[in-house]
Amino acid sequence: MLRLLKQYFPIRNIVFIILEGEVIFLSFLIASALSIFFAPFSFDVLLILRIALVTIVCQICLYYNDLYDFDRVKTLPEMIIRLLQSLGAVCIILGLVYLIFPFIEIDQKVFMLSLIFLIIFITGWRLVYLKILNKGYFNENIIIVGSSDLCIAIINKIQNTIDCGYKVKAIFPDSDDDTKKKINSKDVFLMYNISMLRKIAVSGGVKKIVTVIKEQRGSFPMKELIDCRTKGIEIIDGCSFYEHLAGKVLSNKINPSWLVFSDGFKKSGTRIFLKRVEDIIGSLIALILLSPILIITAIAVKISSKGPVLFTQDRMGRHKNEFNMHKFRSMVNDAEKLTGPVWADEDDPRITRVGRIIRKYRIDELPQFWDVLMGRMSLVGPRPERKYFTDQLEEQIQFYPQRFIAKPGITGWAQVSYDYGATIEDAIEKLNYDLFYIKNMTLLFDLIIILRTIKIVIFGRGSR
Repeated sequence: MLRLLKQYFPIRNIVFIILEGEVIFLSFLIASALSIFFAPFSFDVLLILRIALVTIVCQICLYYNDLYDFDRVKTLPEMIIRLLQSLGAVCIILGLVYLIFPFIEIDQKVFMLSLIFLIIFITGWRLVYLKILNKGYFNENIIIVGSSDLCIAIINKIQNTIDCGYKVKAIFPDSDDDTKKKINSKDVFLMYNISMLRKIAVSGGVKKIVTVIKEQRGSFPMKELIDCRTKGIEIIDGCSFYEHLAGKVLSNKINPSWLVFSDGFKKSGTRIFLKRVEDIIGSLIALILLSPILIITAIAVKISSKGPVLFTQDRMGRHKNEFNMHKFRSMVNDAEKLTGPVWADEDDPRITRVGRIIRKYRIDELPQFWDVLMGRMSLVGPRPERKYFTDQLEEQIQFYPQRFIAKPGITGWAQVSYDYGATIEDAIEKLNYDLFYIKNMTLLFDLIIILRTIKIVIFGRGSR
């Protein structure tokens, strides 16, 4: 397992992405070599750089079309359709690049031959890899000690994530309950003799034991776990393991002591300064590049319905300081005059025709780049909510006040990981992701969130 941004990623997945890049590169290289036998072709020094550019564009298009999300693309027909869509996007992007920089263009015949090779090689390569995932080859065996609700959550997450890289070898329940009924798998063995823990771990090649012991005095198998630890087996708390596995914190399952003693939440002066620099540079670039869209949207909002172009609303910021957040108005003027503060619903009648378009592609959020530039918001952080809602959520959700540690953002880990939420359950789930972000905040993490945000915006997902 490779640990990146406090999450565990199977090394085979990293290797897969690298090898697929090589497959793409070799497809163009082979096509270039074959073209020599059919037509005059100059094998110049810049060829490698040209092919490298095509490889990068190809992999970006594959990523943005979810071809690296193996939970989303599971069948051969869907994979081929998405692959063809991706290659179509590659042709369009490279066509525009070649218009501007014609000297880096690859010969047209070579390019077409390479596309044929790509379809054949990538389809075959991915079929092999999907078989490896479905069969669970090279999965890392783990043992779970305990049978709390967290145990079931971990098992469900592993079983529902095809490329998580883990397999539960055995479970040692800490009580005679209905654990067996809750576990929907014939491959998971229940072992009630805790003295067998080290033997099962060593014989099964287990490198990690996850503890999810229920809160019962005297039930923690300290001796057995120490025996395993001294054998070089990692012992990890269930909450921490789930955090690394799912990229979120289970706020309704952790206790205050876990939060107190866990790593993370480090906010050095240097990191705060660099994040502010990131916000200033990012917001300035966005406001300049997006200025035509800002002007066109302002005109469309103004002529489509009565009311101001911009919608200003009080939101809760860092340390619960209220500020005015700006958006393009996407609803009828005075939308909450009769209803009061409410979350938006799907097909909300208050949304205008123009508003429906700009909300789908998050264009209504663009004025918030000004709020970022002014220091009221950040590019990345928990989304700011209204005091009317936060007062209610603080009373009902454990650890909700902790989300105010960070400056609110235009986008965030919760926004790219979870769809729009309008219930208490949704608020809890988003808090899980927000706490993970606040705990593990880095500039690299911000960059990944921004790239995923661009992907969501392009396809208009998760909006209301």
